[in-house]
Amino acid sequence: MNTADQYLKTIYVVQDSEDGPASTGSIADALGVSPASANEMIGKLEERGLAEHEKYKGVKLTDDGIVRARDALQTYCIIERFLANVLAVEDFQSEARELEAVIDDTVAERLDTIIDRQPECPDCFDPETDACACLEIAPAPVEPEQQ
Repeated sequence: MNTADQYLKTIYVVQDSEDGPASTGSIADALGVSPASANEMIGKLEERGLAEHEKYKGVKLTDDGIVRARDALQTYCIIERFLANVLAVEDFQSEARELEAVIDDTVAERLDTIIDRQPECPDCFDPETDACACLEIAPAPVEPEQQ
């Protein structure tokens, strides 16, 4: 997955959560980049026919952009599930974000054979938790209230 795919994935998730075009600011915030950097990449995605950007309204993915975004999201879920469920990596989310840029389709397909991906993937991704809903991890313990 490359940087363009990370942007496509983010636009897809933001677009879904905002129920319409994704704002450049929301995309930049989600990726931890400046709005200028986000605008630059959005322009490149638009040139490639993967996104449509209307000034002051936001970014919408084209049909081709949606396909690539869903593939990128599926790869991210595969990486998360492998790290959490197979390797028991505690900080699997930050590790998955680091790895998603360097894992290619061949490696993702091989990891997929290990994790037994669910048919609902990538719709299993929960933007609220920034994680695949199919993770087999125990919820974090709740701290008792101090009085």
